[in-house]
Amino acid sequence: MVSWFVSLNPIAQALLATCFTWFVTALGASTVFFFKQVNRKLLDGMLGFAAGVMIAASYWSLLAPAIQMTRETNGTPIWLPAAIGFLSGGAFIRMIDLFLPHLHLGFPQSEAEGVQTKWKRSILMVLAITLHNFPEGLAVGVAFGAAAANLSSATLAGAVALAIGIAIQNFPEGLAVSVPLRSEGMSRWKSFLYGQSSALIEPIAGVIGAAAVLFVRPILPYALAFAAGAMIFVVVEELIPESQLEKNTDLATSGAMLGFVLMMILDVAFQ
Repeated sequence: MVSWFVSLNPIAQALLATCFTWFVTALGASTVFFFKQVNRKLLDGMLGFAAGVMIAASYWSLLAPAIQMTRETNGTPIWLPAAIGFLSGGAFIRMIDLFLPHLHLGFPQSEAEGVQTKWKRSILMVLAITLHNFPEGLAVGVAFGAAAANLSSATLAGAVALAIGIAIQNFPEGLAVSVPLRSEGMSRWKSFLYGQSSALIEPIAGVIGAAAVLFVRPILPYALAFAAGAMIFVVVEELIPESQLEKNTDLATSGAMLGFVLMMILDVAFQ
């Protein structure tokens, strides 16, 4: 099984890995068949955990390899591709944030962001999660594309570790969409379908990321840093504020610490 996966084209690897991360989101969304509500303290801890995983992944799996790659391959200032890529990733998500109608978890519909629309609250909530699933899928795809470059700073094991980390934190994301929709009166099946659909963007983004770095290899360190910047923007703009909305700050922070350590262990152990 392992040798079969290793023999695949990096784009196919990225597709399978991001389909796995989507599947775990669907598992999280399936909790709606058992619960109509979720304890807010538990949810805040899970959101903090997801933030910690994404912060750790941004450095250990993306920024550090981008910097090392620049050091190994050309005479460009070591910091430059990482800095440009990181800021570009954040700017990209900000531009989407300005135009895509969406509503963050726990906020009233009057505080919906993006272009004004009459779309239902449920659609706006799904779009908010979809917005931050895009950089996650992109990060996994870029990681698998980078592994194919045969550089010491980017390995297939590291890409797999990143996919596992993203998948783990996707479970509470699926739950965070489906259960609130159920508590607002939506049917279980519809809540589940909405919850899992928020991660359908990940396989698309994964394929885009892997293909981009395979066909335009010089952009590799920029692409890794781009994915990192996009994820950090989502963490600071969305996950952290949502996790602390109900003043469960210590719990959310503890979850973030645990998530960071878990992702760090996965990345280091898989090298």
